[in-house]
Order: sequence, then structure tokens, then C-alpha cells
Amino acid sequence: MHDLIHVILLGVIEGITEFLPVSSTGHLLIAESFGLGARSDLFNVGIQAGAILAITLIYWKRIWELLTRWQEPANRSYLLKLLAAFLITCALGFLVTHYGFKLPETITPIAWALLIGGFWILGAEAIAARQVDRREVTWRVAILVGIAQIIAGVFPGTSRSGATIFTAMLAGTSNRPAATEFSFLVGIPTMYAATGYELLKVLKAGDSMHEDWGALGVGFGVSLVVAFIAVKWLLSYIRTHRFTWFAWYRIALGATLLLLVPAGA
Repeated sequence: MHDLIHVILLGVIEGITEFLPVSSTGHLLIAESFGLGARSDLFNVGIQAGAILAITLIYWKRIWELLTRWQEPANRSYLLKLLAAFLITCALGFLVTHYGFKLPETITPIAWALLIGGFWILGAEAIAARQVDRREVTWRVAILVGIAQIIAGVFPGTSRSGATIFTAMLAGTSNRPAATEFSFLVGIPTMYAATGYELLKVLKAGDSMHEDWGALGVGFGVSLVVAFIAVKWLLSYIRTHRFTWFAWYRIALGATLLLLVPAGA
């Protein structure tokens, strides 16, 4: 029962933070370090897939429109840009994995990523506010978003959604909802691919018998429900608000962790 509560809490944390620009990976690692227990890579990626399923359900009409009306120039162009961003992430992700580049998943680098990311959001919002409102997703935006996804994956605490949304806004898609939609849609194949990759690694290594599939299933379900609610709220919120409060939250959390946690921990 004690472990079940921990699993549910991790699912809640993942569901809330996956699409808010505050870093789900960072929050999961912080939670695990402060008492909820370390989990396998498959568990962490698996509950992220629950959040991705939530975004798939929320955007299913948009996805269906893109896939069934791909002959229309605007939809075809959008699909190709989503594909380009995804393939760039895959290619760079392969290189990162091949060369074994990965930062240590300890609190100090996560705290710095949260802190720096907070100031990045404040700067991006200030610059975007001075731009003409543009909803179009250009090829430049697609390429940079693909790069931003892998940067967020390499630096725990960065936030995939935060990195991609604000990269899109600074690169030309200054309209906040439009940048958010592209970020979320490109995250769907990216996170499904990441989950599939981790699952294949577990099966290939013969570690599936050691995985707590029940805990993963509970975490997945909790993350799905909570993420659905969180994203619905976020999409309504950003119609009339900036992401500024998320920036200040990141700065406060990052600074608090740097003050409380010993250097290098």
C-alpha cells in the first residue's frame, strides 16, 4: 500500500508537469530523491506515455484532420514540418545515445536547469510580446523545435514543452496557442517512440520479469487522467495569460534547491 501511494503520487506529478513548462523529468527525479523511491527508466518513460495519450485524446480532431485531409496544402505542409521536427529529434537522439552523452540525474544540475529555464521563459515572453502575432509554423521553427526536443532530453530539468514552445515563439511562431499546439503535436510521436525504445531495451535485456508492470500500469493510468485535466486547463489559461508565473515558479524552485541541497548532490 505504501508503494502504491508513491506510484500514484509519481503519476500525479508526471500528469501535472509533462506539458506545463516546468520539467516533468526534473520533478520526477526530485520527488524520487526526496522519498518516493527511484524507478526504472521504463517506468518514468511509461508514465510519460500516459500523459502523451492524454494529449492525443485532446488533439484527436486536429490529428484526424491532418491525416484525412493531407491533400490540402496547409495540412500537408504542417504534417511535413511535424515529421521534420520528429526526424531531427530521432537523428540527434541516436547520436546522443550512441556516444553515451547523458548528464548525471542529480539535484544540482536539475536546479540549475530550472533556474536558467525560468529566466529563459521570461526573456522569451518579453521578446515575443514585441513581435507581430504570427500563427504560421515555418520550416525554421520546425527544425529548431526538433533540436530543442533533444536538448531538453539531454539536460534534466529543462522541460521539453518549455524548450519547444519558447523556441517556436522566438523562431517566428509568436502566437502562444499556435506555438503550444505544434510543441504538443510533435511531442506525440517523440514520446511514443521513446517509450517503445525503452520497452525494446527491457525486453532485449531480459529484464521484463524484474519490471513492476502493475506499478507501471497504475502510474500510466493516473498520469493519463491528471495530464488530461492539466492540459485542458493550460490550453484555456494561455489564451489570455503569459507563461510568466511558470517562469517565477521555476526560478523559486531552482534557487531553493540550490540553497538546501549540498553542492554536487
